[in-house]
Amino acid sequence: MENEKEYITTEELQKHNKREDLWISIQGKVYNVTDWANEHPGGDIPLMNLAGQDVTDAFLAYHPGTAWKYLDRFFTGYHLEDFHVTEMSRDYRRLANEFAKQGLFEKKQHVASCALTSVALMFGVVLYGVLCCDSIWAHLGSAALLGFLWIQSAYVGHDSGHYQVMTSRRYNKIAQLLSGNCLTGISIAWWKWTHNAHHLAVNSLDYDPDLQHMPVFAVSTRFFNSITSVFYGRQLTFDPVARFFVSYQHWTFYPVMCVARVNLYLQTFLLLFSKRKIPDRALNIVGILVFWTWFPLIVSYLPNWPERVLFVLTSFAVTAIQHIQFCLNHFAANVYLGPPSGNDWFEKQTGGTLDIACSSWMDWFHGGLQFQLEHHLFPRMPRCQLRKISPIVKDLCKKHNLPYRSLSFYEANVWTIRTLRTAALQARDLTNPVPKNLIWEAVNTHG
Repeated sequence: MENEKEYITTEELQKHNKREDLWISIQGKVYNVTDWANEHPGGDIPLMNLAGQDVTDAFLAYHPGTAWKYLDRFFTGYHLEDFHVTEMSRDYRRLANEFAKQGLFEKKQHVASCALTSVALMFGVVLYGVLCCDSIWAHLGSAALLGFLWIQSAYVGHDSGHYQVMTSRRYNKIAQLLSGNCLTGISIAWWKWTHNAHHLAVNSLDYDPDLQHMPVFAVSTRFFNSITSVFYGRQLTFDPVARFFVSYQHWTFYPVMCVARVNLYLQTFLLLFSKRKIPDRALNIVGILVFWTWFPLIVSYLPNWPERVLFVLTSFAVTAIQHIQFCLNHFAANVYLGPPSGNDWFEKQTGGTLDIACSSWMDWFHGGLQFQLEHHLFPRMPRCQLRKISPIVKDLCKKHNLPYRSLSFYEANVWTIRTLRTAALQARDLTNPVPKNLIWEAVNTHG
C-alpha cells in the first residue's frame, strides 16, 4: 500500500498546510515536520509560512551546511510527482553550491572579534566621559558614542543570529546575549522571532512584520483596507487615528526614527512576558535586566535632569541611522499580499530589497546590510564576503531580467520618502481611501 502512494502531487501537498498537519517538500522529497515545528531553531513561523510547499531554495539559503542529515527522520516516504525546478532556481542552487565549495560560508575573517573589541573600547570611553568629565559636551559626546556602540553591537547580534560567529555554539549564544540583550536592551529572542519571518516573507504586507507599522506608517495604500497581519494574528486597522498619522508620515518619518528604540524595548518586554514558547526565556530576561541596570546607572551619574534627558535623546537619535537603513532596504521596494512561495525564492528576494552603494571603507558603518539582496539570498554568509559575491549576484539578476537596485544612501532616502509621501496623499483623500487599482498603485506607490 505504501508503494502505491510513493508519489503525491503538489496539490495534495498543499492540503497539509496547517499547524496540526504541516508538511513540506525539499528537492522533491516530502517531510512531515508537524511535531518538530516548535523545536525548529528558527521558530515555527518560517515553517508555517511555507507549509504545504516545496521549500528547497529557502532551505538551501538557511542551511548550507550539515542540516541535510537531520531530514531523514521526517521523511514521509513520498516524493512529489510533479516536482519541477525552474532555470532560475537551478542557477541559484548552483551558485549556492559554488559558494559552499569555495568556503565562503565559513570564512569570517574575525569580523565579530574586531566589532566586539571596538564596542568594548567605545563602552570604556562612554564610562570615562560620564564618570570622569564635567563638561556637558563631553556628556553629549559620550551619548553619541553610546548610540554608535549600540549600532555596532546590533550588527554583531544580527550576525551571530544568522551564523556562528564564535568558535562554538555556546560562545555564539553568549555573543548573542551580550551584544543584544545586555548591551542594547533588545532581546535576541524577539529579533529571531521577527527577523526569520521577515527573511522568508520579505515585503509581504500581511506576512512580513517589518512592514507592519500601523497606525504610524503605511508603505502601501493596500493597508487602507485594514488587512490582517498573519504574523501578529490581528487586524491592522486603518481608522481615523491611522489616517491622521499616515497622512503626515513623510514628515514624521525621521523624528519617529529618532525614538524608534522605545518601540523595540516595548516589543521585547511584550514577547518575553507573553505565553508564547520562547527559547532561553530566562537567559533573555537576565540579559535585559543587565541592560536596565547599567544604562539607568550611567544616566543617574549625570548632574541634573536636563542633561539626563539630553543624554538619552542623543543616544537614541544616533541609533536612528540604523533604523533608517533598515527602512531604506525595503520600504521603497516591491510589495505583495499573501504568503511567500518557496518556488520563487530568488525572485521575491530581488523584488523586496534595495542595496545601498558605498565604498568598501564604509562597510563597517553599514554592517554588511548595505548588500541587502546578497544577504537575503545567502543569509548564512558572513558579511565580509558579501562585497565579493555582489557582481555575481548582479549578473544572475541580469540573466533572469530581475531588478538589482543599488542606490546611494541619499537616493535610497529619496525613494523611501517618495513612497511614504505617495501613500500619505492617498490617505488624505477622504472620498477615496483605497487605491484606484493595482496598476495605479504599482506606478505611484513604488516609484
